[in-house]
Amino acid sequence: MSVRVFLKLVEARTKLASILPFGVGVGFALVYFHQVNWLNTGLFFVAMLLFDMMTTALNNLMDYQKAKDETYRRTVNIIGQAQLPLKLVRGVVVGLLAVATVLGLLLSSRTDWLLLVIGVACFGIGIFYTFGPLPLSRLPLGEVFSGVTMGLGIPFIAAYVNVDSSKLLDLRLAWPSLSLTGDWRALLALGLVCVTPMATIANVMLANNMSDVAEDQRNHRVTLPMYLGEKYAAWLYTFLALCGFGAELVAVGLRLLPWPLLVALVPLPLVWRQTSDFTARPDKQATFGLSLKTLVAANLALIVSLVASLGVGR
Repeated sequence: MSVRVFLKLVEARTKLASILPFGVGVGFALVYFHQVNWLNTGLFFVAMLLFDMMTTALNNLMDYQKAKDETYRRTVNIIGQAQLPLKLVRGVVVGLLAVATVLGLLLSSRTDWLLLVIGVACFGIGIFYTFGPLPLSRLPLGEVFSGVTMGLGIPFIAAYVNVDSSKLLDLRLAWPSLSLTGDWRALLALGLVCVTPMATIANVMLANNMSDVAEDQRNHRVTLPMYLGEKYAAWLYTFLALCGFGAELVAVGLRLLPWPLLVALVPLPLVWRQTSDFTARPDKQATFGLSLKTLVAANLALIVSLVASLGVGR
C-alpha cells in the first residue's frame, strides 16, 4: 500500500475535525487554568490522531463490505479503487487501534483512572460507529455521536490531561464509597466553548448525509436527513452552524471567559454565506466542501480568540 493510498484510506484531509477540537481544549487549559503539560498533550495528540485514522479506515472497510451498489464498491470506495486486499486493510485497522490503545493506557497511568473510563467510552463509540450488525453511523443518530465524541470528548480530554483533576472533574473510589466532584464554573465554561466544535463536526456529517441521500438509499443506509426531509434538515444545519457563536457570547456575558473570546465571532458573516450556499443546493461535489470550510473557520477563530485571551482577566 502506497503512502498516497494509505492517506486516502484514512482520509487524512478530514483530520482537522480532530486537530481543531484538540486545539480548543489545549487553548482552554491555557486560558482558564494557566497551565499545560506538554508530554501529556503530545501523548494524547498522537493517540487521538491514530484512533481517528483507525475509525475512518474501519468506516471505509465496513462501507465496502456492506455496500449494495457495485458501482460504489468499484469506483467510489478507496478499497475498490485501489483494489486493496481486505486482509491488508484489516491489518491497518488493528495496527492503528493497538498503538492508540497503548498510548491511551500510558496517558491514563500518568493521570488517573477517570481518563481511562472516558477513553474506553470514546473508543467504544468510535469502533461501533461503523462496526457491528447495527453501526451507529447507519442510524439517524450519527451526527449526535460524532459531535459529542469529537466536539466535546476531544477538547475535554485535551484540557483534562493538562490540569489537576480536582480543578475540573474528579472521580474518587474509596470502597465502598464513590464520589464525583468538580468545578461547575469550569465545566460550564468548557461546555460553552465546546458548542462550536460539537455543532460544526455534527454538521459535517449532516452535510455529508444531505448530499448522499440517493446513494445511501441504494445502499440501504438510513440517515437523519431521510427522517427530517430536505426542509428541516436545512433548518437543523443552519442552527448548528450558528449556535456556537451564541454560546461564545454567553460565555463572555457570564464572565466565564475574558472578552477577547469575542474574536471568535469574526467569521460569522462568512459562515452565514457558506451555510446559505450549501443549504440552497446540497451536493457532494459542488457544495459539501463548504461544511468543512465552515468547520475550519469557526474553530480556528475560536482557537485564535483563546490565544488572544491569554493573560486577560475575566
